[in-house]
Amino acid sequence: MTTRLPFRKVHAMRDHSFTHRPRWSILSLLPVFAVAALVAFPEPALTHQQIDDVTEVTFTGDIVEILQENCQICHQPGAIGPMSLMTFEDVRPWAPLIRERVIKRAMPPYHYDTDIGIQRLKEDKRLSEQEIQTIVAWVDSGAPLGDPADMPAPVKWPDASEWRLAAEFGQPDLVIPSAPYTVPLGGQDIFWQPVVPTGLEEDRCMKAIETKPSVPGRVVTHHANSTFRTETRSGNIRQNGRLSEYALGKLGEIVPTDACRTAPANSYVAWDIHYFPAGEQIPDDQVEVGIWFHDEDFVEETAYRQNLTLYFLQGGDYDIPPHGTLMTQGFHSFDHPVRIDSFQPHGHLRMVAMSLEIFYPETGRREMVSMISNWNPLWHLSHIYEDDVAPLIPAGAVMTLTAWYDNTDNNPYNPDPDQWVGTGQRTADEMSHAWIAVTHLDEKGYEQMVSERRRATENDAP
Repeated sequence: MTTRLPFRKVHAMRDHSFTHRPRWSILSLLPVFAVAALVAFPEPALTHQQIDDVTEVTFTGDIVEILQENCQICHQPGAIGPMSLMTFEDVRPWAPLIRERVIKRAMPPYHYDTDIGIQRLKEDKRLSEQEIQTIVAWVDSGAPLGDPADMPAPVKWPDASEWRLAAEFGQPDLVIPSAPYTVPLGGQDIFWQPVVPTGLEEDRCMKAIETKPSVPGRVVTHHANSTFRTETRSGNIRQNGRLSEYALGKLGEIVPTDACRTAPANSYVAWDIHYFPAGEQIPDDQVEVGIWFHDEDFVEETAYRQNLTLYFLQGGDYDIPPHGTLMTQGFHSFDHPVRIDSFQPHGHLRMVAMSLEIFYPETGRREMVSMISNWNPLWHLSHIYEDDVAPLIPAGAVMTLTAWYDNTDNNPYNPDPDQWVGTGQRTADEMSHAWIAVTHLDEKGYEQMVSERRRATENDAP
C-alpha cells in the first residue's frame, strides 16, 4: 500500500538547508557531511539549569572517558572517522562541532528515537542525557584540559581489520570470503555476485554473524548481502535462508540463546555486493563474513527457529516527484506467534524516517515498537532488542512498517531534488524495506514467555 500524505512530523524536524550536491558515492562524502553539520543543522538549546547541573568539567576528568567509550572506535588514525579524537590536542579544535553533533544526536551515529518505543537495546551507542550535558558544559566553559594527572590510560584499540564482535565472542569459528574483485577508480554502481563454498560438513546453529568489508573497501561497499544455497537431490540449486546483510555502520547480528539460525551442511554462500567507485582503485577487494556457532552442548532440538528476512513496504513501485515527499507502508502478519529480535531499516538518499508498529485486530490497539525519525543513509544500523523486551507477537497480529521520504532541498543528503526518484538497486534510486530477525514460536512457547515476563514485572513492582 502506497499513499501520498502530507509530510508533517519528519518535514518539520528537517527544517534546514544544504546546498552541496554530492555526485560521488555518499560514503566517500562522510567527512564533508561531518564538517558541514556545523552550519546545516540548527541546535536545540539546553536550558541554563541543565548546564548548571554539571560543574567543573574538564577534558581529563570527564570528557576523555566519554570519547573512549563512544567515539574513538571510529575517530582514530586509520579508522573511518574524518578526524582523530584520541588526545586533547586532537579534540580541542573540534569542540564546537562535537557540541553541535551530540546535541542533535547525530553522533555517535546511532539513530533511534529516545522517547518512543522499546528503549532497551543491545549494543546501544546513544549518549545519555547526562553525557550530552557534560560535553556541552565543557565546550561552553572554554573546553579546559584539567589536571593531566586525571587523564585515564589510553585505550588499546584493535586493528581496523579485526572483527568487532571478537571482543565478546572471540575469533569467529568460520570465515567465508567473497571472491576478489577490483573496484575501479570511477564509474557507476557495480553488483558483484560470486558464489563460494562454506566447507561445512554438518548443519550448525549460529549465535552471531558479522560481515566485514576490507579496510580500503569500506568507503565503496554500499551493501553486502549473503544467502545460503544448497543442492537438491535432483541437482538443482535452491536458496536455503539468509546468512547476513551488511551496510555501512552495522555491527552484526546476535542470535538469542534460545534460538537457532541454521548454517546448512554442504552449502554455498551467494554474495550480492553493491560497490560504488569513489575515486580510488581497490585491487582484489574482498568482503568477509564471520560466523560464531553455538557450543557443542547446545540442544538444537529444543531451540526455536530464527531467520533474517527482508520485509517490503511499498507493495509495488512508486515514484517520488521532484521537490516532493512520500509516505509508504507495508503490512505483514504470521499464522503463528513470533518474537521480533531485531529491526534494521533500509533506504537510500531520500528516505528520512521509518517506524515499526504492531496492530492487534481483535482490540484495535496499536503498539509502537521502534521509531527512527532522524534516519541517516550513511549509517545502516540493526537495532537488537534486549532478550526480555523483544516484542512477542501473537498469531494474526499485524506488523506495520512505515517510511517517509523527502526529495526536497530540506534533505541534506539529496543529490538532486529536480529528479523523479523511483525504486531500484542504484544508490540514486530508492528502496523501502526493513531487515527483521524473527524467532518463530509455537503457542506453548509463546504463552510461557508471556507468563515469565508478567511474573518478572510483578516481582519488580514496589
